[in-house]
Amino acid sequence: MSASTSAPKVRFEKTPNPQTFRFSLVGSDMVFAETPIAYSSAAEAQFAPLAKKLFGFPWASGVFVGRDFITVTKQDWVDWDIIAEPLAGLIEEHIESGAPIVSAVGSSSASGESPSTGSTSAGGSARHAVNPQDSAAIVLIKRVLDDEIRPMVAQDGGDVVFSKYEDQVVYLHMQGSCAGCPSSTMTLKMGIETRLKDALPEIKEVVSV
Repeated sequence: MSASTSAPKVRFEKTPNPQTFRFSLVGSDMVFAETPIAYSSAAEAQFAPLAKKLFGFPWASGVFVGRDFITVTKQDWVDWDIIAEPLAGLIEEHIESGAPIVSAVGSSSASGESPSTGSTSAGGSARHAVNPQDSAAIVLIKRVLDDEIRPMVAQDGGDVVFSKYEDQVVYLHMQGSCAGCPSSTMTLKMGIETRLKDALPEIKEVVSV
């Protein structure tokens, strides 16, 4: 579906989180943000013009800017049937105006949770940086996240960012449509935890922070 027949077309679709929709451009390879960034308020979005504009609506509770998509999370007192199409039109209008989605300052400083190595994962998100102090286990966890899990989650408008590995427990940040999603616990335990334990049997648990 689209709010307009003129290019660029913004398509919106449901995600596993009923409060979150995913918005993307049809037939475009435009990069919205090299590093995915999550915003929960207009104050946090001061360097993200489009997200700041979206927080001008009282029903907006979260905006996640992925590499080639945006997810918007609403309050439960408004229906997507009412706001989805006008919202797609607003996003399309912003893109057509040539205004930045995320400023250079914002893209480099707003989110330190998903550091980039200068390359992208299979799903288009910036890969986790591999640091000299990382253990072999952490390197493996980051690789599985980037190569297998994050591309799958991105299709539903979300992202999963490594936080730390401590006492055989993996701590992850769930972002975009994954944050607050009713099915995120199942995704975390039945999907992500199972795959990471397959790759690294020493892992006891995977938890969201």
